[in-house]
Amino acid sequence: MSANTISINQQMAHFEGRDSVWLFGYGSIIFKADFPFIERRPAHILGWARRFWQGSHDHRGTAEAPGRVVTLVPQADAVCSGMAYLITPGVFAHLDHREKNGYLRLVTDIHFGDSEKAEGLIYIASEENAAFAGPASEKEIARQIFRAAGPSGRNSEYLLLLAQALRELGSDDTHVFEIEKHLLQLEREAAAAHQCADGNRA
Repeated sequence: MSANTISINQQMAHFEGRDSVWLFGYGSIIFKADFPFIERRPAHILGWARRFWQGSHDHRGTAEAPGRVVTLVPQADAVCSGMAYLITPGVFAHLDHREKNGYLRLVTDIHFGDSEKAEGLIYIASEENAAFAGPASEKEIARQIFRAAGPSGRNSEYLLLLAQALRELGSDDTHVFEIEKHLLQLEREAAAAHQCADGNRA
């Protein structure tokens, strides 16, 4: 499947005729809502785990040196925390362009607390898309993120902002926080090496 998914997503008719739809954000949509919304609420979905397994060729990396961003992978016992936004269908065009690098719209139940839920929309990049990066150790993922940058900024910024947003939501995401730990170590080592090089030039 092509990495550009705009035309595929435009064919989705599930929410036609509705005035508003809940959108669940589990990655950058948590901390960067660059679209109008009616309401925003902390929420979670079931059966999906957040993973830095999607390549980023257009936002946090390039085609020659892709970064890594999050997608969702099926996991029976998983609870994925995030932020839900009540949007109008007019926002779909913006979201389809923003998420065009391999992400497809998917209908899912979005849970608010323990008892309330609503049908909503998520964007998921599956392993069938051309930009899928696949599994790797948290340390290897951190190394790739450390090196990558794209039109939306450094890949490391994406990771650190996501980790901060998850902490603010009270979400304990071992995968994300382990990558963050390795990234911060790489940044400390790079800073020390730079300081040493400056000292040698003095």
